Amino acid sequence: MGSIQILLSTALRDSGLEDIFEKVVDGRRITEAEALRLFESKNLNAVGAMADFANQRKNGLHTSYILNRYINYSNYCILSCQFCAFARKKRDSDGFQLSLSEMVGKARGALEAGITELHIVGGLHPSLPLTYYLDMLKALKALSSRLQLKCFTAIEILHISWMARKSVVETLQILKEAGLDSLTGGGAEIFRKEVRSLIAKGKESASEYLDVHRQWHLMGGRSTCTMLYGHIESLDDRVDHLRQLRALQDETHGFTGFIPLAYQPGNNSIPVHHSPTGFDSLRTLAISRIFLDNFDHVTAYWIGLGTKLAQLALQFGADDLHGTIQEEHIFHMAGSAAPQSQTESEMIKSILESGRIPVQRDTFYDRIRIHEESSMSYVTPPR
Repeated sequence: MGSIQILLSTALRDSGLEDIFEKVVDGRRITEAEALRLFESKNLNAVGAMADFANQRKNGLHTSYILNRYINYSNYCILSCQFCAFARKKRDSDGFQLSLSEMVGKARGALEAGITELHIVGGLHPSLPLTYYLDMLKALKALSSRLQLKCFTAIEILHISWMARKSVVETLQILKEAGLDSLTGGGAEIFRKEVRSLIAKGKESASEYLDVHRQWHLMGGRSTCTMLYGHIESLDDRVDHLRQLRALQDETHGFTGFIPLAYQPGNNSIPVHHSPTGFDSLRTLAISRIFLDNFDHVTAYWIGLGTKLAQLALQFGADDLHGTIQEEHIFHMAGSAAPQSQTESEMIKSILESGRIPVQRDTFYDRIRIHEESSMSYVTPPR
């Protein structure tokens, strides 16, 4: 990890952040005001050094990835979120809805390639009944005992419960019995009401998003969570978002990891024309790692960052590169130039080149395989 003295005398020299670093070293929680100071700092190396220290204290040099596949069952949606390039109405020629056999076919092919997780989300379909989702889960779960199903955002859960005229708790219980293993973290966007109403009018509120995850956690379920950054939100809005996630994690301890999502500006109505800069993405990942002290894992989502920046993020607090993915639609329809998928060997190579030890994980971040021997020929590059 390197000595504290070296970090203080190099990356932190004249940064004005020494007091925050002392709290990080001591394992003390930083405040919202201190998180905002980190966001306002121009000393990215200092912020990154703190985040790397905090990460290695939790995870050592281990960096994880998962063999997974994305399936979007439909892009028909009753909402018209301003930032979304994915959703379509029934009248649109490029809308789609997968049949159960199509989903099973995609899943079977992915299983043959070695995946352990299906990541499944879609739009808020205007007419699909509860039985569609139950039949989907049951059919996919029957394919393999090793397959874990990470499905549905909080707003999808709310929508399914509304359509079925059931409570959120009842809906979650029924879905769990049908094979649902984990909720996805999508749909969080930015929690602050004033921003949320401008980018996702009509979507569930922050309290509704958090309560779906709360109820799932109280049932013994686990989930991830996200934050969409780099659009019209302020730095204070980001800190407020992280504060609310940290508070729920204090309450339930049900989040497995946090995934900051870089805004993609293509094909939507938000008047922002550029994705977040590399500087902004790295500081957001780093500060998330420092502030979310009750989270074990922070993911560098390569689909939004690009593979090179995601690799660099492993030196700035991230300990996970997400997955092989396959056939990602939502970010690519918004203009992402990242590949549609990554091979396992490419992910391992990226991790090794960063001086980290690759770990194949499952949906719950439990370790499946550690690539210890192949990592020994790599030396951690200097900061």
